[in-house]
Amino acid sequence: MKSNRYSSIHKWFSVGSAVLAISAAGVGTLEAQLPPVPSGATAVAQGLLGPRGLKFGPDGNLYVATSGTGGSTPTCSPVAGGPYFGGPTATILKIDPQGNVTTLATGFPSTFNPPTQSGFGVGDLAFLDGQLYAITAGGGCGHGNPGQPNMVAKVDTTTGQWTQIADLSAAVVAHPAANVDTGDFQPDGDFYSMIAARGKLYTIEPNHGQAWSVTQTGDVEMVTDISLSQGHIVPTALVNSDGGLLVSNLGPFPIVPNSGVLLSLRPGCGGGGGSVVDACGPGTLHVASSSSPNLATVVSMAWGPDGLLYLLELSPAAGSPAPGFGKVVRVRNGAAEDVITGLSVPTGMTFGPDGALYISNFGAAPMPVGQILRVNVQ
Repeated sequence: MKSNRYSSIHKWFSVGSAVLAISAAGVGTLEAQLPPVPSGATAVAQGLLGPRGLKFGPDGNLYVATSGTGGSTPTCSPVAGGPYFGGPTATILKIDPQGNVTTLATGFPSTFNPPTQSGFGVGDLAFLDGQLYAITAGGGCGHGNPGQPNMVAKVDTTTGQWTQIADLSAAVVAHPAANVDTGDFQPDGDFYSMIAARGKLYTIEPNHGQAWSVTQTGDVEMVTDISLSQGHIVPTALVNSDGGLLVSNLGPFPIVPNSGVLLSLRPGCGGGGGSVVDACGPGTLHVASSSSPNLATVVSMAWGPDGLLYLLELSPAAGSPAPGFGKVVRVRNGAAEDVITGLSVPTGMTFGPDGALYISNFGAAPMPVGQILRVNVQ
C-alpha cells in the first residue's frame, strides 16, 4: 500500500525520515572518515555537506548547490513532518579544474529537521547566456524562512553576490496543483531540478507536481500541471527535448522497482487520440506521452555526448532507500542499462566539457561526507 507519509520529495529527500534515516545508519561512523569512492569513479571533491545540483560554467569551473544547515527560526505555522528550522546557511561552491573547492555565494535560505537530521537549501543551478542562476528549495514560511521565499536568484560568479529575480513561493500559491498529497503538503514547494532552454529557465516542483518557466527578467509561468493527468507521482528531473521537456519522477514510498515514468511534455494543449492526455490549462506544455523504461527514483537527467539519455537513480531497489543502491542508467533502444552502480543517496549530476559525468554522491547524507564524483562513460 502506498504511504502518504513518505510520498513526496519533501519527506524523502530533504527532510524525509525514510531516506535520510537509512543513509545516516549507513554512514553514521563516517564523520571522521570519508566514505570510499565507488568502483569506476574518481573523487573530484569530498567532505561536502549536502551537495545537490551542479553545473559547469563557461569559465570551466564546476558550481555546486548545497543544502546548508538550516537555522533557529521555526516554521510560521504547523507543517506536516515538522518541526523545521530555517536560516540563511545554504551556499554555492566552486570547484576549479585543479580540484580546489571554495565557497562562491552564501546566505541562501536553508531548512533543517532535527528529528531526521536533514535539510535542504539551494536545489539546483543553471547557466543562461553565461549568467549563473540558482533555485532554492528551503525558502518560505513553511521552511522557517519567512523573509526569504523559494526563489530563482541571479548570482555573480566573480563576487558571489546574488539577487532574487523571481518569488516561487508566491507562484505556487497563486497556481494550486490539481492533485496534491494533503498529508504531505509543503505550501512553498520543494523546487529541485532546473535547466536553461530556449532563452528561459525551466524547473520542476515535486511536491505539487508542476513544471515552471522563469525568464531572465523574473516572469514566472506554470507551464504544465503534471498532477492533472498523472496524479501525485513526485516529478523530479527534467531535460530539454525537441521544443519541450522530458520529465521523470522519484515516485512514492515504498519503492517499486521499474515503476518510474518518462513523460514527454510538448507545446500546446492535450488533444484526443492518446492514452495520456491532459486538459488545456494555463501553461504552454502538455503531457503528450508516457513510457516506463525500467526506471525508479530518478532525481536527475542529462543528455550524454553519445546522444543518449542518462538518468540518476537515488535508490531503485524495493522497499526503503538505502546506501549503495544508487546508480546511473542510460536509455538505449527504449530500455535502461547500468552505467555506474554502488552510489549512496546521490542527488544531482551533469556532464562536463571533458565528456565525463559528474555526480553529487551522499548528497542526502546528514553529515559532511558528500562527494563529487567523476565517471568516464565512454
